[in-house]
Amino acid sequence: MGKKRSREDGKDAPPANAKPDKTEEDSSEEEDFEVLDIDFEWFNFAPEIDFHGVKSLSRQLFDVDASFFNMSALSDLILSQPTIGSTVKVEGKETDAFAMLTVLNTQVHREKEPMKDILKYLTEKAKTNESLTLVSDVLNSEKHVGLLLSERLINIPPQIVPPLYSMLIDEIDAALEDKEPYEFSHYLILSKTYEETESSLDVEKRKKKKAKEEPTTFYFHPEDEVFQQHALAHGSFFYTKEDDTAADSKRAFQEAGIRPTGHMILIEAGKFGDAVKAMTEYLRME
Repeated sequence: MGKKRSREDGKDAPPANAKPDKTEEDSSEEEDFEVLDIDFEWFNFAPEIDFHGVKSLSRQLFDVDASFFNMSALSDLILSQPTIGSTVKVEGKETDAFAMLTVLNTQVHREKEPMKDILKYLTEKAKTNESLTLVSDVLNSEKHVGLLLSERLINIPPQIVPPLYSMLIDEIDAALEDKEPYEFSHYLILSKTYEETESSLDVEKRKKKKAKEEPTTFYFHPEDEVFQQHALAHGSFFYTKEDDTAADSKRAFQEAGIRPTGHMILIEAGKFGDAVKAMTEYLRME
């Protein structure tokens, strides 16, 4: 495991217990697996290095609806607060991030282009799901909400997540001591889920089937399931630019395709620390 320099002085990142990746190699008729040891490193955001990596991860987080927002402006906003949040890299500070976590004050930045558009979008999406009604109410108030943006590349082990959140809590505490605007009433986690769907190629098969039960929600980020247990509200929403043929392109030889959906989790600030502790224990057992 690597280190992350936090604010003025250096600090070891908490242990992540990340499991090593495995790469399959063919050996005649047998399957051999080579274990790769990867040292993950945690860093503060560096504006001169991380712009493109942060922009790419942010675009991935918003999925097909990313085009509704100025992702360059959002990346600049994230990078404007380098002591809040972290990137995770594997080959040193000068490389692109494999994962990131940050928090933005919705009230302080609400008139800035990226935040203004994001708040409008999230408010409208919250109105499409009764489970998210409280999210809409909170965002439309004058409360200081911490919008948490967390994303990572596919196949990055979830065990890197607890250090990200632990360091974020420490950094927010330090920022509050410096009278910086990070005293939140709530945290709103923006994330992604997906549902399994029937492919549109299976039209005749679908016609023969009876109505099915509600689709099951699956999580790209396993920590979201723990956070939901501590939430005031949580729920998914459909993307505006959703393409009905997307399920076919992502079938990956499965009978069912997948339908990505946006997801929001609203947690009271006073319960956020306990949520992070519970998430850390859960991922430690994985």
